[in-house]
Amino acid sequence: MKKLVSIIMTVALVVCMLSVTAFADEKTAVKVGFIFLHDENSTYDLNFINAAKEACDKLGVEYVMRTGVDESEACYETAADLADSGCNIVFADSFGHEDYMIQAAKEFPNVEFCHATGTRAHTEGLANYHNAFASIYEGRFLGGIAAGMKLNQLIEEGKITPDQAKLGYIGAFTYAEVISGYTSFFLGARTVCPTATMEVTFTGSWYDPSLEQEGAIKLINDNCVVISEHADSMGAPTECENNNIPFVFYNGSAADACPNTFIVASRINWEPYFEYIINAVANGEAIDTDWTGTLTTDSVLMTEINEQAAAPGTAEAIESYMKALITDEIKVFDTAAFTVNGEEVTTYMADVDTDAAYTGDTEVIADGFFHESEFRSAPYFDMQIDGITLLDTAF
Repeated sequence: MKKLVSIIMTVALVVCMLSVTAFADEKTAVKVGFIFLHDENSTYDLNFINAAKEACDKLGVEYVMRTGVDESEACYETAADLADSGCNIVFADSFGHEDYMIQAAKEFPNVEFCHATGTRAHTEGLANYHNAFASIYEGRFLGGIAAGMKLNQLIEEGKITPDQAKLGYIGAFTYAEVISGYTSFFLGARTVCPTATMEVTFTGSWYDPSLEQEGAIKLINDNCVVISEHADSMGAPTECENNNIPFVFYNGSAADACPNTFIVASRINWEPYFEYIINAVANGEAIDTDWTGTLTTDSVLMTEINEQAAAPGTAEAIESYMKALITDEIKVFDTAAFTVNGEEVTTYMADVDTDAAYTGDTEVIADGFFHESEFRSAPYFDMQIDGITLLDTAF
């Protein structure tokens, strides 16, 4: 009898353990809906599309992609349709999608809405609305190192004088995201080429090949000898290739299309974030309100160096400065490295919480540097530092 009771108890214990294990292993099925501003022809959107496919295929989850969704009510309608179709995560990739993603998040509280480059998740108070970005200013800085190395090579070869070391930069809009990007690029170049200056022109569009080409022509005609951009087409790189102007790209390699002038590119790798939100939903865990990827999370990457266009030693310089960034030996926005109106900046109230007037609300300088993307994921560096000239500010 005792033996029978023992057997029964053992069986019961095994069943209980199996039940607990099954419960622990049980995960929520995930279906992700992706909203992209453009399609694969935009280098910006292609970078997201590739990362989305990689993450979803790796984790074996169902996904739906909607391309060409502009920054209008169409975004809300697409987000709502994706939620209605069973997506428990909806992601959008463009800054102007934010209002519509928030609208959808309020209507579908059981769906997680995630948005790249947005600024309002930390002030909206919605448990199911999240912003994400990465410390791409560090990648821009490293691209600037490569540009500064190229300037030094041109000086050493006698092709330009030190006072002719002028960079050009094509930006989309005069948003903090763009300002942070071109400033960090410039500071990287200045780190290795102290005489560097820079001119910036804007297109008023994230993706317009013709306007980006026109921007490159304007900068070339104004004697800029190395050019970079924060825009999404091959318009500018192609024009630089045609005019033999060295170019630092963004969001992917242009080595095949521009073998003589493409130096290097930085990009945000969105795969770690996509894996993070998918796993969070599958495991019933909360998603960060603001998530910032870094060099250490492999969220900020540099492409291969095109040795045909890059200055000798560029790969080694980028590796050295990358290590210094990772170990905090240097900071991109070290306040000793730049001035505004001839003065070092020791205090600055940045518009972190975002209002219509862009009123500063948060002190962001401490310990000798500007703390970018720490108080929210999206950049908020918007100072105009000395050495950079804006050719137009209408955008």
